[in-house]
Amino acid sequence: MASWKVAIATAAAFVGAQAATTNYTSSTDPTKITLPDIPQTSSYDVNTECQYYESEFSNYDKTLWPNSWEIATSNNMNTSKEFTDLYNSIDWSKAPNIQPSTLGPDGGLVMTSYNTAEDPNCWWSASGCVAPKGEGINADIFECPEPETLGLTFDDGPNCSHNAFYDFLEENKQKASMFYIGSNVMAWPYGALRGVKDGHHIAGHTWSHQLMTTLSNQEVLAELYFTTKAIKYVTGLTPLYWRPAQGDLDDRVRWIATQLNLTAIIWNIDTDDWAAGSMPGITADTVQQNYKNFVEMGKNGTFANSGALILSHEINNQTMDFAIQNYKALSEAYDHIIDVATCMNISNPYVEESITFPTFEQYAKDGASTATGSGASPAGTNGADSGAFSIHSLANGSLFIAALFAVLLLA
Repeated sequence: MASWKVAIATAAAFVGAQAATTNYTSSTDPTKITLPDIPQTSSYDVNTECQYYESEFSNYDKTLWPNSWEIATSNNMNTSKEFTDLYNSIDWSKAPNIQPSTLGPDGGLVMTSYNTAEDPNCWWSASGCVAPKGEGINADIFECPEPETLGLTFDDGPNCSHNAFYDFLEENKQKASMFYIGSNVMAWPYGALRGVKDGHHIAGHTWSHQLMTTLSNQEVLAELYFTTKAIKYVTGLTPLYWRPAQGDLDDRVRWIATQLNLTAIIWNIDTDDWAAGSMPGITADTVQQNYKNFVEMGKNGTFANSGALILSHEINNQTMDFAIQNYKALSEAYDHIIDVATCMNISNPYVEESITFPTFEQYAKDGASTATGSGASPAGTNGADSGAFSIHSLANGSLFIAALFAVLLLA
């Protein structure tokens, strides 16, 4: 890899010195994960997959956690000793003086009075800014530095109905970066463990999927902290990377994340898969055309100098099926499809060093991205042919349905 690309990867992977008092604990050894032989971990029937199960993670003290799918300061977390110690360990005098953004009547971010041209806050939602303008703030990762390379990412997991999708990825020896929502991790712990066991790169995606720039400093900190705590509690891994809901972050949010040693991973191509059938003007055909466009971009030299990071979701069976249907064409259009940790040469995407990822050079030499120490082994195929794999026959869901399941489970 060219020296300037090494420099970019190193700079993007830099994580600020930890300043916060955290209390992440776990009894899970991420190198020795064994999933129980229960229908929820192997079935392809959505009703079976999403049936509640008791696990070794079920009997946690709910007074020490936010309410599922509510802002993470809920359940009096903002006044708990654990959170107060965390908050007070941070020197807030150094935080950027940026006020939270607001939502309009339509639920969208209000930008009418914001100077988008100068973009003083490096507000991604307003300008696509990824390079912080303040000091001591971790810069965003937004592309793979390697040419003709596609960084594969999926948001909003672990989805309780992802067995067929994860089996498909395993059959194709395909690793991805999975951005897990804290509430989902607590509701579906075996789904999160499956991601680690299969060797995927696991990162955070907030506790309750809020637009982060609209939250107070306490709320931003809580959303990040309790998501990391949940992933650590279940998987034994403390992620160093995260993704904001809808990419909404600015230098204030980045600075708070930096205090927790977290670096944001954004994207530079977006499938809009989550919006198919739920947002005006976006249909399944719209998403399929987006995928076709990205396939063409992989062929026509668009990424001849540096690669892409694609935003897609495991939010429901429709979004996962989009990925399955278009995987073959994408793999033929790009020289490499890999997880973000590998494309960025991040060997240690977690605090724990028991699991490491290959550098891009190692991956290219070996022909596959494998997380050392994850104990990844081929998943059951249920007799499925990856060439004709589909989960269209499964009932379609949404982020709301996932949230409803989680609320019912954790109530």
